[in-house]
Amino acid sequence: DEVPTVVGIFSAFGLVFSVSLFAWICCQRKSSKSNKTPPYKFVHVLKGVDIYPENLNSKKKFGADDKNEAKNKSAMPKNSLHLDLEKRDLNGNFPKTTTKMQSSPDLENSSPKHFAERKKDSVSPDSLKSITSLSSEDKQDKLGTLFFSLEYNFEKKAFVVNIKEARGLPAMDEQSMTSDPYIKMTILPEKKHKVKTRVLRKTLDPAFDETFTFYGIPYSQIQDLTLHFMVLSFDRFSRDDVIGEVLIPLTGIELSEGRLLMDREIIKRNVRKSSGRGELLVSLCYQSTTNTLTVVVLKARHLPKSDVSGLSDPYVKVNLYHAKKRISKKKTHVKKCTPNAVFNELFVFDIPCEGLDDISIEFLVLDSDRGSRNEVIGRLTLGASAEGTGGEHWKEICEYPRRQIAKWHMLCDG
Repeated sequence: DEVPTVVGIFSAFGLVFSVSLFAWICCQRKSSKSNKTPPYKFVHVLKGVDIYPENLNSKKKFGADDKNEAKNKSAMPKNSLHLDLEKRDLNGNFPKTTTKMQSSPDLENSSPKHFAERKKDSVSPDSLKSITSLSSEDKQDKLGTLFFSLEYNFEKKAFVVNIKEARGLPAMDEQSMTSDPYIKMTILPEKKHKVKTRVLRKTLDPAFDETFTFYGIPYSQIQDLTLHFMVLSFDRFSRDDVIGEVLIPLTGIELSEGRLLMDREIIKRNVRKSSGRGELLVSLCYQSTTNTLTVVVLKARHLPKSDVSGLSDPYVKVNLYHAKKRISKKKTHVKKCTPNAVFNELFVFDIPCEGLDDISIEFLVLDSDRGSRNEVIGRLTLGASAEGTGGEHWKEICEYPRRQIAKWHMLCDG
């Protein structure tokens, strides 16, 4: 009789505890709903600028005056965002005190004397009208305009370059009639500082607004430097298309008075194809007993300049093909800042077939570039179907196996 009584007592206590716990949980949920804080107001921030609708209305258009804002509004591209971004500090914030803004003259009226001249307006309305009112024939010859700013931070001893935007770029994609532009920038002549912007998809008026700060450059050396901007269009399936370049010698430019706003017309890239791609000395030996091909990359000479610095950082990539399919690849070390490189590097390739009938070998001389894709300076192909000295050299190593035969070859365009 005692066991059922104890079980009943415990069951009653358990029921009372469960009902009390359930009631407590319901009260807590009800109180939490009544005291819940309202949701946060998320504000989208783009490049350090608050673009929430009520704040965006108070922003000024980039490169326009209050009086001419309505006139230039129709001339500005619809797909680009033009904000007053010149008044930010290095951290991307807007200071309370306005800084002294200056700009350089247009490229058409620019001369060495004009580098020191400055204006209060970032870009004059006349220059905007001249850019946007181009005829269809002029647009075919024009490659667009690049807008950027230069500044020197004396406290941090840093040289600051802000790539703002580009306007009126040509369409590199014939199907969509757009481009995927980005910009590579190099500080010459040492080529130590190489940077590039992000790729903006499907636009001819990209607004980059990216700031690059270079520390450790004394202000006394700024006059000896040159800025090289390379405007390219990204291509996922092949080599990126070069739209043009902008070269800015800093001689005569004074940055002691504050930030300097500049705009320059993009010009065609200066490539000296008429002077040739240079020459490459290679030695080959076919071992019929082991069915191997020994390749020695010896020297390169008279390599053309790959950029405006006048010097390249060449190296050679060797590709072995069997029936037009690459089966092996090797590469030499990089030789710094020289048009006449000495490699003296040996590579041994195993041949998958009897003889060299279906075998060909390709030499690519490239310029090493840490900041972006390496550029092909010149190309050389040796094989049975190769023309000129490439075919003659290949015929000799087939006729005289186990003999090391070296020859100079002219490089063709990559």
